[in-house]
Amino acid sequence: MTPIAPQQLDEALNWRYATKAFDPSRTIPADVWAALERSLVLTPSSFGLQPWKFLVITDKALREQLRPASWNQSQVTDCSHHVVFLGRTEMREADVQRLIDASAATRGIPAASLDGYKNMMLKDVVHGPRGKIAAEWSARQCYIALGQFMLACAQLGVDACPMEGFEPARYDEILGLAGTGYRSVVACPVGYRAAGDKYATLKKVRFPLAEVVERR
Repeated sequence: MTPIAPQQLDEALNWRYATKAFDPSRTIPADVWAALERSLVLTPSSFGLQPWKFLVITDKALREQLRPASWNQSQVTDCSHHVVFLGRTEMREADVQRLIDASAATRGIPAASLDGYKNMMLKDVVHGPRGKIAAEWSARQCYIALGQFMLACAQLGVDACPMEGFEPARYDEILGLAGTGYRSVVACPVGYRAAGDKYATLKKVRFPLAEVVERR
């Protein structure tokens, strides 16, 4: 892998902003979108359990249904792809076993060799402290995915708008999530900014590095 130059990262992060107006005539090219989907799959998670799904909505009619439940924000209908990050509502022994089986198959090792790791996860995220707050824990994992996704978008020149301004319960109802074991956590419309979006040219307001980064 050839690392990008530090200034390239700075440029990408300064270029991005929470896009308020998308150009509905522009669609993300298939190869670019495929790379962004892979960035979601490659997101790190606690224990590697990946307690999420990423619902990609391009259907216009469905997005029209979601818009009133999104504080009527136009990004939902005008973007190229609307991504809803879904978190697990509970963690089960089957979820842990799925990771164990996948790890054994991918790395060519006996599943039994991972028993210690399996038991540690069961004692924590299924039967232990985090098991009692599984929905909250999985929501935090979704935000790790959101951060990685937004950085990938910025590096590929794709605009994004992280969105908590929606009604999760209504999303869950519209998307038919009852009984699936998942719930809506956060959303992120992506696409290309409209030429007239005034927010694109506003300077970022950030507290000084010296105040927010402490070195010891």
